Amino acid sequence: MEFLDYQQENKELKKANRILQKQLERSEVDRVKLEETNEKKEYLLRKVITELKEYQNNLEERSHELEMMLLNLQIMQNKMSSLGSLVADVAHEINNPLGFIEGNLTPAQEYIQNLLHLIDLYQETYPQASQEIQEIIKRMDLEYVREDLPKLISSMREGTNRISNISSSLRTFSRIDTEQKVLFNLHECIDNTLFILKHRLKDNKIRPTIQVVKSYGDIPPIPCFPGQLSQVFMNLLANAIDALDESNSGLGFDEIKKSPNQIIIHTARNKDENQALISIQDNGVGMSPDIQQKMFSHLFTTKPVGKGTGLGLSIAYQIIVQKHRGTLEVKSVLGKGSEFIISIPIF
Repeated sequence: MEFLDYQQENKELKKANRILQKQLERSEVDRVKLEETNEKKEYLLRKVITELKEYQNNLEERSHELEMMLLNLQIMQNKMSSLGSLVADVAHEINNPLGFIEGNLTPAQEYIQNLLHLIDLYQETYPQASQEIQEIIKRMDLEYVREDLPKLISSMREGTNRISNISSSLRTFSRIDTEQKVLFNLHECIDNTLFILKHRLKDNKIRPTIQVVKSYGDIPPIPCFPGQLSQVFMNLLANAIDALDESNSGLGFDEIKKSPNQIIIHTARNKDENQALISIQDNGVGMSPDIQQKMFSHLFTTKPVGKGTGLGLSIAYQIIVQKHRGTLEVKSVLGKGSEFIISIPIF
């Protein structure tokens, strides 16, 4: 009986041993798999750490680039601010000799009229002038001088008026805005900008004069940053001129004259009379819907290299929307032209 018990116990031990052996084998397999898994995890961890370090280095490089860019922008801003101040000072200095010339034109014109009148009296009193006087009169062409001299004075007066207008426009355009808005006349702002762009609007060998049609509504002075608004009008009008010049490509002078280039500027109040609306429309090349969606984006530009930064519309959008709490919209049909509509609070 005891022998049978030993046999049974031996079988159970062998069975338990086989089970332990199999468990040990499975444990070894699991251990090997675990080691492989750990090695893979370690490899992935090292790879992630390496990538993170590279990313950190790239971030540091990018951060340095952005710091340098910011520094350059600050330098440029300071330079532009100084340039604006310089332009304003130069415009002011121009007014001093200009005022002197303008102030002397009126008495000079009176003196010339008096002298011409005196010559007339001499000719009436002494119709038979000496031979020497007759020769001098003939040499100097007295009749031509009598006719041309008043025109010359009038031309000089017109020139001083134009210089005065340029000086005034430059002072307005280059003015450094304060931190607070000031009341300013929108129409004066637009007119000053048009005066600065006059050289681009006039006719040349390629095309006739660009017609500017103004339709100004009754808009009171509005709270704004005049210098920044001048920049907006400058960008929009300059873009309109570019669009018109582009639309003239391949056309002759007479062809353009039949369908003249036009910029239409319209101002009015909205229905509630709490917004000033400014529309600047051209009959240039127009824009595709795709460009219209991107045109106010910061880094988007259609300008070729050497034709400016192309960031004017982005800057204009920021000035109107962020600085003036207004809106800037565009309506355009490719091949027909574009219209920019600005809305600015009146109060």
